[in-house]
Amino acid sequence: MSSDDRTPLSFMEAFDLPVVVNVPTAARALGICLTTAYRLAREDVFPCKILRIGNKYRVPTLELMRAIGMDERAVYTFTPGVDES
Repeated sequence: MSSDDRTPLSFMEAFDLPVVVNVPTAARALGICLTTAYRLAREDVFPCKILRIGNKYRVPTLELMRAIGMDERAVYTFTPGVDES
């Protein structure tokens, strides 16, 4: 993951996420600022399902992927110059 929390997640970073992520990671994926993300979580209007565990919020990665338009279909690796027929 990038050390800069303001940089959007790359496609590959998104697929390397654990089962649940924290709000800063979800905010990066959604392209919203951290302050807005926490406000939306507090107001229970976050763009996807969010879990509150004690005083922490966690976002299920599958729900996050759906919210950003990434579905569950398998992703195939393409290697230029390799004939896969």
